[in-house]
Amino acid sequence: MGVDSGLPDFRGPEGFWRAYPPYRRLGLRFEEIADPEHFDADPELAWGFYGHRLALYRRTVPHAGFAVLRRWADRRPVRVFTSNVDGAFQAAGFADDVVTECHGAIGMLQCTRPCHDGTWPADDVDVVIDEDTMRARPPLPACPRCGRVTRPNILMFGDGAWVPGHHGEKAAEHRAWLRAQDASRLVVLELGAGTAVPTVRRHAELASAASGALVRINVREPDIRHGRGIALAAGARATLEAVDAVLPG
Repeated sequence: MGVDSGLPDFRGPEGFWRAYPPYRRLGLRFEEIADPEHFDADPELAWGFYGHRLALYRRTVPHAGFAVLRRWADRRPVRVFTSNVDGAFQAAGFADDVVTECHGAIGMLQCTRPCHDGTWPADDVDVVIDEDTMRARPPLPACPRCGRVTRPNILMFGDGAWVPGHHGEKAAEHRAWLRAQDASRLVVLELGAGTAVPTVRRHAELASAASGALVRINVREPDIRHGRGIALAAGARATLEAVDAVLPG
């Protein structure tokens, strides 16, 4: 979904390095820079990456496929379960209470220690980045309680300090919503969820197990196990618009 809005594709080191050439020089892959240890060992490096992404996501306009999903959501009950951290569904008009961000959101902060279980908006955070080195310039965002450097409230690789906060509550609400549905009539539309971090992919398969009504839209990895669903090797925006064009009403 994000790539069709113009966001960089981080799949594989080459895709990541095309978006962020300084990390090629450092030999750092996405999963290595997206490591919470950098906020302790080298916070300017860590905030260089996440500060740049925060600014990028703020100015990114959700593509037309999001509007298609919004129109469909006006006709029937819908829930969004996403591993994207960019807040694009809310920016596209989805109410926050129907969106579950299973890996957190870049628009929220937490203490790196953490000294407490609270999270808070990053609305007033504006990190200055040297784009030649991809390092942030001090001062860096600080925890209002202990003064330690903060970090985005995102579940990173090897992350033992992530604070689920309201994301944990939203996940519980999502599970309760699923249990309340007639599972045999549930349709699951999966968009771009890969196998490298299969959280969304596995969730979609489980949620559609009773109905077999899984539509997997994925340019690179569209295959569906046991033929339980429809596999479309295509992009999100183009497919959503094509399906919307032939739907009645």
